Amino acid sequence: MPKFEDIVPMKPLSERTPDDQYKNMLRDVLKNGEVAKSQQGVDAITRMASIPMRFKLENGFPMITERNMAPQMSKLPVTIWEQAIGEICAFINGVRTVEELEKFGCYWWDAWCTEEKCSKRGLETGDIGPGSYGAAFHDFPTAEGTNFNQFQHIVEQIKEEPQLRTHFVSPWIPQYTGRGKGKQQKVTVCPCHGWLNIRIINNNLTLHMMQRSGDTPIGVPSNMVQYAALTMMLAHVTGTKAYEYVHTISDAHIYVDQVPAVEKILARESFPFPTMKINTEKTNLFDFRKEDFELSDYQTHPGIKSIPVAI
Repeated sequence: MPKFEDIVPMKPLSERTPDDQYKNMLRDVLKNGEVAKSQQGVDAITRMASIPMRFKLENGFPMITERNMAPQMSKLPVTIWEQAIGEICAFINGVRTVEELEKFGCYWWDAWCTEEKCSKRGLETGDIGPGSYGAAFHDFPTAEGTNFNQFQHIVEQIKEEPQLRTHFVSPWIPQYTGRGKGKQQKVTVCPCHGWLNIRIINNNLTLHMMQRSGDTPIGVPSNMVQYAALTMMLAHVTGTKAYEYVHTISDAHIYVDQVPAVEKILARESFPFPTMKINTEKTNLFDFRKEDFELSDYQTHPGIKSIPVAI
């Protein structure tokens, strides 16, 4: 059984350097973004193709320290980071309903799967739809009328042909995400994240997550957590090392009513990234759950409760 250190060779906490990449991305959006109307009804400061974030996992697990991602939540049995990992575990297993997501420990989908939103798209209440992440990742429709499991394929391909540049996963099923005359969208929220290019060089695994749309104060920190965790899972099940997680955002935005909270984040000092350990006894990607991750060494500023969420 491989040791955690063999999969993710993190430096000791004392040797890690604080990382300002997230704050630099926020500054870029504020400085260079343009105010644009949004589907949610709140104007957003929008920066197309904001600066990329590159996280070497030896410097710690990329979880922001400028606000707390591990708060004790009075109404829920899970933290923010646990919900983020629970969500990605659910999606790679094909989950597409609120009820199923909650079984994986993710409780934040209710507002996007109301009766009104679902019925508008011809869906049962609580169903994200056949154009959602889980459907694309696990049950991508084929021309032959069957379903294609993208993650099963990508694990097999990495093991068999690690040198390829075509280790790619997409959350986008175009026929279910389009809008316009004579078209009915079949997803309550078009996938915002999850375009993945995985590269193996010298047995080191780099995962590049390309994000279509990123609510940078609210959504992006959770996306960082879940895809860094996925980097670790994929490295473990393919016998490679989790080397680097790269995160780029096409439409990076800050809603105008989020600006005061962002300014508070930018004024805070960054601390070294924490340690995140993975359960190395599991060898099947689809068996991982949030309980298979253990967070430690997390020094953080308090949470910011006043950040509005656009729905």
